[in-house]
Amino acid sequence: MSDPRDIIVKPIVTEKSTSLMEENKYTFKVNIKANKVEIKKALEEIFGVKVESVNTMRVKGKPKRMGVHRGYTSDWKKAIVTLAPDSKPIEIFEGL
Repeated sequence: MSDPRDIIVKPIVTEKSTSLMEENKYTFKVNIKANKVEIKKALEEIFGVKVESVNTMRVKGKPKRMGVHRGYTSDWKKAIVTLAPDSKPIEIFEGL
């Protein structure tokens, strides 16, 4: 995985993730094959911030139905990133 934009899929904006921003923590949906080191390097390169730690978790897909057909949504990976105290905030979350 060479391109950082392939690792970071999108930011997650929920009520809980918005409250975590006060503690300098940001939540992202990331590529399921990415590890913590790759996520840290990608965020530092894309946003120009200093990352202190990365916590990751696998989120299992939910069961869904369309009429008689049953299936599951895709599994995905979530990363909660803690920025260093001297780091600037990430701009995409500024207006929230």
